Amino acid sequence: MDTRFDGIAEFVAVMRLGSFTAAASELGVNKSVIGRAVSRLENRLGTKLLHRTTRRLTLTSAGEVWLKHCTAALDELDCGESALVLAKDMPAGNVRIDLPTGFGRLRMMPVLLQVAQRFPGLNLNVSFADRRVDLVGKNIDLAVRIGNLDDSTDLVARPIGVHRQVIVGAPSYLARRGVPRSRDDLKAHDCIVGSRQGKRIAWLMRQPDGSTVQQDVPVKHEFQDYETVLMGVKAGLGLTELPSWMVQDDVRSGTLQIILDGLSGGELPINILWPRTKTLPAKIRVVVDGMARWGQGLSTSVIART
Repeated sequence: MDTRFDGIAEFVAVMRLGSFTAAASELGVNKSVIGRAVSRLENRLGTKLLHRTTRRLTLTSAGEVWLKHCTAALDELDCGESALVLAKDMPAGNVRIDLPTGFGRLRMMPVLLQVAQRFPGLNLNVSFADRRVDLVGKNIDLAVRIGNLDDSTDLVARPIGVHRQVIVGAPSYLARRGVPRSRDDLKAHDCIVGSRQGKRIAWLMRQPDGSTVQQDVPVKHEFQDYETVLMGVKAGLGLTELPSWMVQDDVRSGTLQIILDGLSGGELPINILWPRTKTLPAKIRVVVDGMARWGQGLSTSVIART
């Protein structure tokens, strides 16, 4: 069935190359196919586009107008096709990312800022939430999740690290109150926790067989979020349990000290998720790779479990 685009490519090729024979050779068809395509185009438009003689082809006045519009349209299509190809290979365009609040602000945002500096064509749109978000339904390109994942055929997951809980204290506090040697020793210490919101506070402790149990702790201070808890423990107000990724820099510098190492902490996987697609666009790939490199650095940190 004829469409409004039938014959346009053939007509433009004929006028660009100067003959039906040359156009047929370029397009890989017989000369008669080119002639019929141009004739159908003229019939559909209801006007003659070309004057044909044995020696030359010339445009009618209508053909001159039509050629100008056809050439502009084909050029625009070529630009659009080139843009699609570049989008597959060049990191550019909008990337919507959803991150856990504390982990996202403290650990992922520095990574994303480095990626954005390296690839100026990226436009990052970052949100923070500690609840699960429907990536497909919300049109989110990437998300980072801490914890065990539900099975999903719609999403791809790439592990980038491990969220390990450790118990830490400031050297000033430990010098003043002593270093706990067993989990029962925690009962005699001041403990700093995040907002309980009516929930029981317990820290995960390892058993000799590798399993974990919940250890109740005496709460001295209760703060809203991870960042304020970290401020409190660094100020020497007590002990706390925090993720290794949050305290690794302070442990390296000696600002904080890990206690009950080997006895404390559960571990949860950290994954990047994105909607399943046949080909991962370059704009998504460079962000995923940047996050994965951060995870490699975490695995070799001074407080990573060996």
